[in-house]
Amino acid sequence: MPESRDYPDHARAFRLLWRGPDQPSARSGLTVDRVVDAALELASEGGLAALSMRKVAERLGVGAMSLYTYVPGKEELVMLLVERVTGELSSEVPAGATWRQRLEVIARDYWQLYRRHPWLVDVPLTRPVGGPNTFDRYEFELRAVEGIGLDDLEMNGVVELLQAHVEGTARRSVEIRRDAERSGVSDDEWWYSVLPVLEEVMADRDYELASRVGTTIGAPHTDPAFLFEFGLARILDGIEQLVASRDGGRG
Repeated sequence: MPESRDYPDHARAFRLLWRGPDQPSARSGLTVDRVVDAALELASEGGLAALSMRKVAERLGVGAMSLYTYVPGKEELVMLLVERVTGELSSEVPAGATWRQRLEVIARDYWQLYRRHPWLVDVPLTRPVGGPNTFDRYEFELRAVEGIGLDDLEMNGVVELLQAHVEGTARRSVEIRRDAERSGVSDDEWWYSVLPVLEEVMADRDYELASRVGTTIGAPHTDPAFLFEFGLARILDGIEQLVASRDGGRG
């Protein structure tokens, strides 16, 4: 079956991502957009693990093999999904916003995107394959740091650092929620259930700092929303110092 391929067809993926308006099939009424609509419903319901060409075909009421006329396989379908939801990101910032405020808007926009589409944390890292939404977004993000004293490599580095921070924190948030759903036990409930055992096995050890900090946060996982905001502020502080160190750097 086509889904057993070891590597996606990047050339065809680019053509799909940059395709023009879809014309419905006279026989089935299918379009690439309809296939992506059905795939997005499945991913929203059960994550990427629940997504397959067969299940998309069932959702559309067609034979699985007919889908390959529109999309070569699941790998390319996931690329189309990412392109679709990337279009949800805003390209607006407050008038007169500083570079720091622009980056805050970008980061929080990504954070909300991951909250709406938690399956994004499961998208495999591959060579960059994107369509108009993806490239429009990249251009928008680079403009947020254009002319503040960074060279081109540093501008790209800032964009990727920001994205990596949001993705990492979002992944933690999703995994905590999934763990609670699988076990039927909340994070706090789990912590207090194992605490007596930990106290027993660690009775002869002195972890003064770990005990104090652990008591402060109240659970083994710090709130991901706090980690997102704390990390974002520290990243922006670091960029601000770098910009300030450059001759002619402007905030």
